[in-house]
Amino acid sequence: MELFAVEGLPEVEPGDDIAAMITDRVSLRPDDVVCVASTVVSKAEGRQAELSAFPPGERARAIADRIGELAGEQKDPRFAQAVLEESEELLLSYPFMLAVTRFGHVTVNAGIDRSNVPGADLLLLPEDPGASAEGLYERLGARVIVTDTSGRPFRYGQRGVAVGWAGLSAARDWRGEYDRTGRELHATVQAVVDELAAATNLLTGEGAGGTPVAVVRDWSFGDHGGSDDLFRSDDDDVVRAALREWEVS
Repeated sequence: MELFAVEGLPEVEPGDDIAAMITDRVSLRPDDVVCVASTVVSKAEGRQAELSAFPPGERARAIADRIGELAGEQKDPRFAQAVLEESEELLLSYPFMLAVTRFGHVTVNAGIDRSNVPGADLLLLPEDPGASAEGLYERLGARVIVTDTSGRPFRYGQRGVAVGWAGLSAARDWRGEYDRTGRELHATVQAVVDELAAATNLLTGEGAGGTPVAVVRDWSFGDHGGSDDLFRSDDDDVVRAALREWEVS
């Protein structure tokens, strides 16, 4: 497969037509996968915010004080309040805030960004990245993944992940297929949208590159079953259950 960044995109403002910006700069094919950073989707959807919009409550102040004590520096309780308001649940409030977003993604600080946000203090994740991806899919005529970057348990560093997708299944389901020795696979489900998001993140980068969109070309899902189960359900997530017990204790 081939991966390439869409060059020359301007700074995205609220109300901008991202689909038109992309198609003005690249000719897409129906089997392309267009990976769009959630930051530009959020900007177009007006998800910039000021810290002053989040007057902190008692819980936010307590969280900020506790994290600040560990860090050896004062933490802004308004940021903690923003995380609380953007979360369905906090799995951890210390030593960092690990949040469940309203669309099911589990990530630090509810995915709120403080970098590359000209004219505002914060950039919130899209309210519904799946719907955002569907809208872009209809306009672009190509498959779409809305991406973000996220840390990983047991490893240093961040990598790209999918937070919304349209036009393709989230995962290849290998169950019922066979390995090279003829053994039937019973558990293998490959999260391809995350793998494609991580691949394109090598091009879009993390800093001041200004290339928030990348295209995957000549990649095929293959003759496999598909699944859209990417975010684990609450009753199937043993890690989430263990974190709740740790937080309470």
